[in-house]
Amino acid sequence: MTDTTVPSSIESTQSTRSTQSIDSMERTSVVVVGAGPAGLTVANILRAASVDCVVLETESREFIEQRPRAGFLEEWAVRALERHGLADRLLENAQMHSECEFRLAGERHRFRYGEVSGHHHFAYPQPLLVTDLVRVYADERGGDIRFGVRDVELHSIDTDRPSVSYTDPDTGERVRLDCAAVAGCDGARGVTRDSLPSEHVTIARSDYGVGWLALLAEAPPSNDCVAFGIHPRGFAGHMARSPQVTRYYLECPPGDDPENWSHERVWAELHARLAADGAQPLTEGRLIEKRVLDMHNYVVQPMGYGRLYLVGDAAHLLAPIGAKGMNLAIHDALLLGDALVAYCGKGDEQGLSGYSAACLGRVWQYQEFSLWLSEVFHGASSGNPFQAGTTAARLRRTLASPAAAAAFAGLYIGKDADY
Repeated sequence: MTDTTVPSSIESTQSTRSTQSIDSMERTSVVVVGAGPAGLTVANILRAASVDCVVLETESREFIEQRPRAGFLEEWAVRALERHGLADRLLENAQMHSECEFRLAGERHRFRYGEVSGHHHFAYPQPLLVTDLVRVYADERGGDIRFGVRDVELHSIDTDRPSVSYTDPDTGERVRLDCAAVAGCDGARGVTRDSLPSEHVTIARSDYGVGWLALLAEAPPSNDCVAFGIHPRGFAGHMARSPQVTRYYLECPPGDDPENWSHERVWAELHARLAADGAQPLTEGRLIEKRVLDMHNYVVQPMGYGRLYLVGDAAHLLAPIGAKGMNLAIHDALLLGDALVAYCGKGDEQGLSGYSAACLGRVWQYQEFSLWLSEVFHGASSGNPFQAGTTAARLRRTLASPAAAAAFAGLYIGKDADY
C-alpha cells in the first residue's frame, strides 16, 4: 500500500466532502461497498470469522440476484469458495467445461484444455452465485446488508478512523458508519475508486478499438462447449449459460447502437461467423439482452489508499475476452478477506500492507492474456493482412505445439498457486 501520510489539503477534502448533516452514527469493523461476487465473498469471510461488517448496496436484492453477468468460473476459484463453505449449490448445479472450439476459415479446431492442464471451468451464471452468497451471508449467517442505499460517500480514508455515510432509502436519514477499513467492491462506476486521490494512484488503460454486442438468447446451446468464431466479418462467440439460455457475442464498431441490430441481423451474423464444417446449426431464440461493450481494460495501481482497499472491477477492468473478470474479483476478495480478518482480529497489518502487490501479479497476468487473445480473435477482421496472417499463425501454433498448448491452457484455466 502507499504511504498514508498525505498533504493536509487532501485530508481536508476527504473529511468535508459531504455537505449533508448526519442523523445517526454507528460503529462496525469493516464497511463493504457493493454486493457483487467480490463484496459478498469478502463479507462472508469476515462474518465466518466473527468480524463485524456492514454491506452497502445501491440496488435491491431482487435486482442483484437477476442482473445478467458472466458465468465462467475457474476451478481454483470454485475450490477456494468451497473451502469457505460458499460453493454448495454451485457444485450441485454448475456445468463443467474442459474443451473449447476455435472456428476459422470454415474449419473446427477442438482444444481439450482439460486434458492439457488437468483442470476445467464451471459454468454458473453470476446471478446464481450472487444469490447463493447473499443467502449464506444474510439468511444463514445473519450478516448486515443494506439494500437501496443512496448517496454513498467515503470520509477520512487516509486516517485510522475512516467512515462511510449514506442515505437510508426508507427514512431519508443520513447515516454514518465509522470503521477500521473500507472494502471498495462497487465496480467500475462506483464511488470508491473515485475516492482515491488522483496524485496517489496511476490508472493504466488499454483500448482495443472494437466493440462486442453482448447477447443473451432464450435458446439452448448449439454446441457442447464454448465456440470462438474468427471471421473476416468480425469475431463471434457462443457460451452456454444454462440448458435454456445461451450467451452470444458479436464484434461490432465501438459505441454502436444495439438498436442497429435487429433479431434477423443478429442471427444472420451469428450463423455466418460461427459456420464451420460439421458444426451443429444454431438454435435461434428470443433475445433477452442486447448491449454493446467497448473493449477496454484498466488497472488501478496501487489497489487502494489509506484504509480503502479496492476489489474486483473497482480496481481493474477486464473485457470479457478471456472470461477472467469474475475470477479475478474472487481472487482479490479472498486475499482481502483474509487480510482483514488478521487485522481486525489480531492487529496484524501484514496482509493489508501487501494486499495490492499480492493481487497485481495475477491482475497483470490476466491482462496480458486478454490482450493476447484479443489479437487472435480480431486479427481476421482487422483489415490488416499482416495482422490477420500472424494471429492465424499464433492460433495454429497453439493448437499444434504441445508446449504452446500447455502455456495457453494454463493461462486460460488460471492456476491456484497464488492462493
